[in-house]
Amino acid sequence: MIGVALALSASLVWGIADFGGGIGARRVHVVWALVVSQIAGLALMGVLALATLPHPPSGRELGWGVFGGFAGALGLGAFYRALAVGTMGIVGPISATGAILPIAYGLARGEHPSVLQGIGIVVAVGGVVAASLEPLPEGAGRKVATGVGLSLLAALGFGSAILGLNRVSQAGVVWGTLTLRLTVVPIVCLAALLVRPSAARLRPTLPILVMAGLCDTGANLLYGASARHGLISVVSVLGSLYPVVLVVLARILLTERIARPQLAGVAVTLTGVALISAG
Repeated sequence: MIGVALALSASLVWGIADFGGGIGARRVHVVWALVVSQIAGLALMGVLALATLPHPPSGRELGWGVFGGFAGALGLGAFYRALAVGTMGIVGPISATGAILPIAYGLARGEHPSVLQGIGIVVAVGGVVAASLEPLPEGAGRKVATGVGLSLLAALGFGSAILGLNRVSQAGVVWGTLTLRLTVVPIVCLAALLVRPSAARLRPTLPILVMAGLCDTGANLLYGASARHGLISVVSVLGSLYPVVLVVLARILLTERIARPQLAGVAVTLTGVALISAG
């Protein structure tokens, strides 16, 4: 039960972080959103590392952390861009399907999810397809919604990052998250040097980006702790319930409107995630 509670808490905090990051990415270039949020997260982890002096991970565990960091940088960049150009209520659920990757890893290592979880995976994939298509004017058919491709790329990155975080966190929660941040920050800083994005509107957006980075890092810590108390095929899905928070915040604070067929797809996707969790 401790692992379940920690994973659900991670979802809540991740949802808040993603909403803040999405707002920030709509105001400034996505590279700046990544640089500020990830540096804020690294600063937090640096303080925690100095305060706790955790035992360093093994070379194998460190490799998993670097892998998770690279994947996380890719996923977060695609996710923030998708939130900037697409509808949060659609982008979030699609990106959450990345949980299928650590589930597959858990199965390969001998974990046995229930029949209900298997049904949930199928339902979630069907929901993604429905949520990805938006109607054209005057019944002309449907097209792929804006940001879907980026959302799927984010799902791949997030799934890989969760897997890496799960494995490196076996050595310790602080080192697990710190390793990811030490990998991501140089990548996003290099991207800023290469892209040289405009800094217009950056200063007034700093608070929300810093908040997003701190919440994202806090969620990583919570998820890393959950990984030490539960099966990866279970906590990875529970940690992927953040779209519920994202959809609610986008609906309440941004009054986002979603076409009914897409809304049904979002509901089906979340139902699939819930089935996997319940199983």
